[in-house]
Amino acid sequence: MKIIELDSVDSTNEYCKRIDCGEDVVVFAKRQTEGRGTRGRDFISEVGGLYVTVMRHYTRFPASEAFKIMIDHCVAVCKTLEHFSLKPVIRWANDVLIDGKKICGTLIENTFGGGEIVRSVVGVGINVNNALPESLKDIATTITQHVSAKVGVEEVKKEFLKNIGRTYSVEDYKSYIDYFGKSVTLINGAVKRSVVALDISADGRLIVKEGDKILEISSAEVGLRV
Repeated sequence: MKIIELDSVDSTNEYCKRIDCGEDVVVFAKRQTEGRGTRGRDFISEVGGLYVTVMRHYTRFPASEAFKIMIDHCVAVCKTLEHFSLKPVIRWANDVLIDGKKICGTLIENTFGGGEIVRSVVGVGINVNNALPESLKDIATTITQHVSAKVGVEEVKKEFLKNIGRTYSVEDYKSYIDYFGKSVTLINGAVKRSVVALDISADGRLIVKEGDKILEISSAEVGLRV
């Protein structure tokens, strides 16, 4: 897989889509000027973080198995963080937390055709030693806030590249969830619902108990607070 390294770019995801000629690539940038998170949110991307997009093309990849892409990237991030003696938790579906604070977000943009995924563009942002705005310090964190020595972005990049080349299972993904059997909050705009998280289905739905009902919830429908 071809690796491209940039000093600055608007968005590594957008860059990949612009240069796409059918080749699988990994694009790293030291800084993004227009980084994006899920649901169109801004993703602060100053120097000191790892900002990367993995673009892959597929044949015979059923759209019904799209969650496998999320699994592979979220677990790769968790394996990377474990290398630095951290204990990551996946906040369904695509955030990774350390001590209850977000350290990584993932943005997946799939292209579909004929009931199949033909291309995935997966953006990953890991806070390494970048400065966080005051507005985020209560909800976000960095690797260097949890280790005794400053960790370099190149170190994290090397470990991430090793882990992103592997395939993981839904059981691997679930092993990084510590809130099964506990009360969590589902958020849809201003509406919040307290439910008990039970499991994750093979296609990525959160299985919850609300009162006497067992429900399967799509991440496209709600956000999650743990």
